[in-house]
Amino acid sequence: MSSCTIETPLGFAKIIGDEFGIASVTVLNSEDEITQNIPEELQDCVYQLQEYFKGERENFSLILNLQGTQFQKQVWKKLQTIPFGKTLSYLELSKQIGDVKAIRAVANANGKNPLWIIVPCHRVIGSDGSLTGYAGGLSRKQWLLEHESPYKQQSLF
Repeated sequence: MSSCTIETPLGFAKIIGDEFGIASVTVLNSEDEITQNIPEELQDCVYQLQEYFKGERENFSLILNLQGTQFQKQVWKKLQTIPFGKTLSYLELSKQIGDVKAIRAVANANGKNPLWIIVPCHRVIGSDGSLTGYAGGLSRKQWLLEHESPYKQQSLF
């Protein structure tokens, strides 16, 4: 598998993948050396992420190579159906999976999502509308949701 590190508005991100698709996009909590020569199989992912952060892309069209249990893959596939700029609660997601009692398992699978932003786990919130649980940190989750919001907050000054 090839890898590269890019800089995003939310910190450094490491991308891993090969000819079978993108396996992982992870936000890093520390600085890393930015990759100067992006491997060919990762170039489209880098380009699409850059477009996303510029506000020029709402949906990703990448080949994904998800590694996980069948249940995790089911949850991750369902996450990809949450529209840009919209949110869904863990409870609603559990209902869509077909088992309202699986809310903890759904939340656990959501937390193990290996494809930051591309599989939009940041769009899942608490039933009361609160920002809950996010592997990248709640401040990043809030930033992503505001970035995708159709209602942009204007500065008074």
